[in-house]
Amino acid sequence: MRARRTAATADRYELYQLAVQSPEADLGFLSRVYRRRTGREPRHLREDFCGTALLCATWVARAGRTAEGFDLDPEPLAWGRARNLGPLGAKGSRVLLHPKDVRARSERRPDLRVAQNFSYWVLRERAQLLEYFRSARADLAPRGLFAIDVFGGPDATDDLEDARRVEGGFTYVWDQARYLPGSGDYTCYIHFRFRDGSEMKRAFTYRWRFWNLPELRDLLREAGFRRVEAWFEKADRRGRGTGTFHLDDTGRSSSDCAAWVAYLLASA
Repeated sequence: MRARRTAATADRYELYQLAVQSPEADLGFLSRVYRRRTGREPRHLREDFCGTALLCATWVARAGRTAEGFDLDPEPLAWGRARNLGPLGAKGSRVLLHPKDVRARSERRPDLRVAQNFSYWVLRERAQLLEYFRSARADLAPRGLFAIDVFGGPDATDDLEDARRVEGGFTYVWDQARYLPGSGDYTCYIHFRFRDGSEMKRAFTYRWRFWNLPELRDLLREAGFRRVEAWFEKADRRGRGTGTFHLDDTGRSSSDCAAWVAYLLASA
């Protein structure tokens, strides 16, 4: 029987993957959109700000697929090589992990390129973000799809904590610690709490700029993407995200939500 997790024994990267990521659902959604647009299967994935490269590892589990991940932090890359790619055996060799800036070129131009979990918000200057978007546009394969997620709503910039129980015996806490409206500076933390009363406080720290959806869409178009669509996540009766996204360029369906998540899908 597996011992209960505690703050002293738990692995923060494992907790993050369990609490935050849903690679099968996200990749399934993006692949469906790509197939509808092109009539063919996407083969090569690029995951920007990839961390432990869970998306890459999930992607190459299917035959014929390859992936690349880009991240400047060596610690999660090493963890991902050992824990996500290593168990895949030969399939894991179809993933290239690059300890490089996300504005660097791919080894192979991707059909799908993804920056998830608002990771690109680390680029806090407009010129930096525009440069990143332009590099993504230039690097895509013909008819490729670039996907970023974004969130908003009245609660998105409030100082608050949102706690959620996760299967596996712990609680995930999203802590919006500070938002400065004049600059857009946005500081958030992730904490993990356990059944024994212990807490892994500030397991992850984010110092971002809060980018809103209309300005992101404008930047993507300025970067050369001709088609930019907003796909909003559907919510259940309790207001929790369902993991299902639908096309809604106006955001009307989520206008009454205290907080919402959407994808921006961009193509040339």
